[in-house]
Amino acid sequence: MGLSVYARAWRAGIVACGLAVLAPAGLRAEMPEPSAPVELVRRSAEPFGLAAFSLSSGGLRDKWLGVQHRLDDEMVQLALCQGDRDGCASPAALTFLDIVDAARLREGRARLGEINRAINLAIRATSDLAQHGQIDVWTPPLATLARGGGDCEDYAIAKFVALRRVGLSPDDLRIVVLRDTIRGEDHAVAAARLDGHWLMLDNRRMAMVEDADVRNFRPTFVIGQHGVMRYADAPLLADASGNAPVASFVVSSVDGHSNTPTE
Repeated sequence: MGLSVYARAWRAGIVACGLAVLAPAGLRAEMPEPSAPVELVRRSAEPFGLAAFSLSSGGLRDKWLGVQHRLDDEMVQLALCQGDRDGCASPAALTFLDIVDAARLREGRARLGEINRAINLAIRATSDLAQHGQIDVWTPPLATLARGGGDCEDYAIAKFVALRRVGLSPDDLRIVVLRDTIRGEDHAVAAARLDGHWLMLDNRRMAMVEDADVRNFRPTFVIGQHGVMRYADAPLLADASGNAPVASFVVSSVDGHSNTPTE
């Protein structure tokens, strides 16, 4: 399918996704036990400059471990196709390799932008319920590309893996889960650090936005080389007018019901 077709599908079907990772029961499971040792990551290390605690259990961690397990198999497939593209049996692998190769021809911000644009165009925005018949299914890049559709976390995972393939350091690469306070939904994006600044690679837009310029979201979880972490404090980011809100924090009674994606 040509990029023009992908572009029409992307413009027609960009969605926000209601991740089912913040239901009250799941949230309690993902909160560190008071007596358990937790790792405090220094504030300057993570997107949004907030401290985060490593999680040793919980539904979100299980989802990420499941993705990592499936990624091992996909990396083997990519290696085989990289070495013999003519004999590659996976069109999804060839698409992914083409995206990575195009990005390698660019440098700096343009390289990140190429990954963001190409993956936004290569995946049709589709809810998990419509595609899988269930809520909140996380899939690795080749599975997503093979289906041709996915929701926000599928875009974010594909970008995360592609950015790693083009040479970004694990220190400079994250997936961030945020609470969209306008739509009342949870949303996932890839985040990449360039020249000391974190850029958000979002399936809702082609332009990348620095974390300091994100509005109307609460960052809640961050995923990276240290596994899944929960932000220790998550203030509401400034509203669209640029006004800073009065002390507003994530609480344990977050409504975790998945919403039908709309845009």
